[in-house]
Amino acid sequence: MLDRIVGALTFRKGVYAEVERDKSFYQSAWLIVIVVALLNSLGYVAGVVHTEGFFSWIIASVVNAIFAILGFAVSAFIISWVGKTVFSAKVDFNEMVRVLGLAYIWRIIGFIGILASVSVALSCVLAPVTFAAAILGLVAWLLAVKEALDLDWLKTIITIALGWIAGLIVTVLSSLVLGLIGISITGVTSLF
Repeated sequence: MLDRIVGALTFRKGVYAEVERDKSFYQSAWLIVIVVALLNSLGYVAGVVHTEGFFSWIIASVVNAIFAILGFAVSAFIISWVGKTVFSAKVDFNEMVRVLGLAYIWRIIGFIGILASVSVALSCVLAPVTFAAAILGLVAWLLAVKEALDLDWLKTIITIALGWIAGLIVTVLSSLVLGLIGISITGVTSLF
């Protein structure tokens, strides 16, 4: 698994085609998504430590990770469905989970956001790094979907855009839920 992660991080040619064919990588792909979603969420919501405290940070990170995992699943489903139904690609959900799960490794960079809990000023330094990682993550998803669907670039981009719109809807819902939970967490943590 480590060799494939390094392959994804270095954009090694054929790594996504390899995991697309390897049915045993399905659980590993989900493991990558779960671990990376949690680590990314810990970094993403690290600023909450200063205002709401440690307990709120952990709860917000777990809830955010759950929605990130759900968003990933929805995106993988929509991308595989559009690729198969609209563009007649030979792909299924499990194959898409394998390739996108490996490409998801780029989100681990979001963990460095945890440094913002040390100093808010570090956020200015971290923003360009996380932005660059987001761009590289986009490139990874493009390559992964292109290899899995075997479509031309325009159809690949359209398919990913539709999957991301679905994932964005899940993200918006998570923001709403985190906002509602944030209100109740403040009340609960004030009791301690």
